[in-house]
Amino acid sequence: MISKLEMFLAVAKEEHFGRAAESLGITQPTLSTGIRQLEESLGVKLIFRGHRYGGLTPEGQRALVWARSLVSDARTFREEMRAARHGLSGHIRMAVIPTALTWAATLSARFAEAHPNVRFSILSRTSAEILAMMENLDIDAGLSYLDNEPLGRVVTVPIYRERYVLVCRADSDMAGHERVAWGALEGRRLCLLTPDMQNRRIINQNFMAAGVTPDAQVESNSTLVLAAHVREGDWLTILPSDMAEVLAAAPDLCVRPMEDQTAVHTVGLIAPHREPHTPVLEALLSQARKLAKSVESVA
Repeated sequence: MISKLEMFLAVAKEEHFGRAAESLGITQPTLSTGIRQLEESLGVKLIFRGHRYGGLTPEGQRALVWARSLVSDARTFREEMRAARHGLSGHIRMAVIPTALTWAATLSARFAEAHPNVRFSILSRTSAEILAMMENLDIDAGLSYLDNEPLGRVVTVPIYRERYVLVCRADSDMAGHERVAWGALEGRRLCLLTPDMQNRRIINQNFMAAGVTPDAQVESNSTLVLAAHVREGDWLTILPSDMAEVLAAAPDLCVRPMEDQTAVHTVGLIAPHREPHTPVLEALLSQARKLAKSVESVA
């Protein structure tokens, strides 16, 4: 039954039988047979289909909620039994907002010191994508904003508060400022994250509070691309302080704090709201709490 439910989840996610079969590593006829057997065992039609996928039936929509819960519980059960037999091991899939990638590295490195048999896959994604991936069981946890947009039913561990800095070339006139006012960037050549990023929306809130309309001539979902533009020309960008310190480590770049940050938000670990968590995920939550305490002690 669980394998058939996983097939159903794959089709619901991909909205295409061929892509769903490919994601599971099976043939399309095997997938179609599995879905048909699941429908026969439940006594309802789950998917509208003719020559192609036509969407979920009303019964399929209700079944989707149960399928996610049952598949998640089955995975938790398997992880619990494996941990009881072999100790803590496995694979953590984590999606992270681009501006928190340095924190993801800190969290995973500290976790690996305590649990060397656990592997990590870390992906850079928007906050909205992280929530969607978690709902679809594509990731185990995420590192994202906690207080700017609705998160739904998740467990959260606040880790740090995001502070923003200007990144400029060392020969820029802005390098001579001890602190930079948001209003001072009116009309300057800016390269910023794309509007679909929560970080960009937070930065825009700070600009609006200063009565400034930012002129972002270059937008990217990569912080590395932003730093490269600053290095190559007379561009300016605004990044969280921790990410900026990593990207602006070269001597030709410098970092200056932004003044009057009216929009500052908390970033932390999020995980599905269910009990029990897998032993590996529970250990990750515990490690995140330890990291948060170390941040508090330094602040």
